[in-house]
Amino acid sequence: MSRETPAIGRPRAFDEAVVLDRATEVFWRHGYEGASLNVLTAAMGINRPSLYAAFGSKEELFRRAFARYHETKVADARAALDQPTAYAAIEVFLRSSANGLTTGDHPRGCLSIQGGLACSPENTHVAEVLAAGRAATEQALEERLHRAAAEGDLPDGVDARALARFVMTLSEGHAVHAAAGASCEELQASVDIALRAVGRPG
Repeated sequence: MSRETPAIGRPRAFDEAVVLDRATEVFWRHGYEGASLNVLTAAMGINRPSLYAAFGSKEELFRRAFARYHETKVADARAALDQPTAYAAIEVFLRSSANGLTTGDHPRGCLSIQGGLACSPENTHVAEVLAAGRAATEQALEERLHRAAAEGDLPDGVDARALARFVMTLSEGHAVHAAAGASCEELQASVDIALRAVGRPG
């Protein structure tokens, strides 16, 4: 039941998932500090009292929006780690990421990059939330590559941690270029070069 319900039996005033998706787009497009409450409430279709009643604060709204983003938009890239080989996992991760950064009914680029890399001192915790999200994805990729190394699926001497960092660095760099207008085809061309550096097995 919605926390903004003022009387027993009153139906939910809004669909929380919908307003979170709308808030996510605002944060994605403008960053945390650039997303004013006026812009947020207008996009979400609710007033300030409703926002505070449901989410408590702008920061908590951002945390909830980012959590939803991470569960949905990042899911396709993370699903790549289920591929049977390390090479396939890296390829699918990078290609699905490039597709997601440049296509769909959302701003180009990535919320975890654009949301708050540069924040004023009082909002450094926002940047920390985003960094933690990126680190979680990198950790999952590193664990997958360590497993590949243990299974003999990576060449001897390959540093799984460094390889995971390389893949994430490319993906995050793609987010910056996508936001600046790079096409999916241009990003995929960079993936082609990265995959030659990784080396196809066999």
